[in-house]
Amino acid sequence: MLKEFKNFIMTGNVIDFAVAVILAGAVGLVVNGFVADIVMPVVGHFAGGIDFADMKIVLDEAVVAADGTVTTAENAIRWGAWINTIVNLIIVGFVMFMIVKAYNKTKTPPAPPAPAGPTAEELLAEIRDALKK
Repeated sequence: MLKEFKNFIMTGNVIDFAVAVILAGAVGLVVNGFVADIVMPVVGHFAGGIDFADMKIVLDEAVVAADGTVTTAENAIRWGAWINTIVNLIIVGFVMFMIVKAYNKTKTPPAPPAPAGPTAEELLAEIRDALKK
């Protein structure tokens, strides 16, 4: 059983999948940073200076004790963070589309089949005809 597991793990598909997962995590971090630090400030600027990450509907206010510590956290619907996530999804989808499109361009199309030559019978017929002349 251990040998089968080793063979399974060492196959190319599993290793390729592991590399893809690691790269996807790295791309996700880059895209999250791009959305949070570049795209959303621009969108907020054109929307009148709004920071979407702070937009929320508060359902229950936070309960603060007399000494200033929060005893119960605020309960809120953070719809601004959700908008950031949607923008993030669109950008990730576009980046993945561009990567797949570039990858497909690098693939070489299969070579067309070689033209079929004459069959042995056709060659023998040509030889017979040439000898008759």
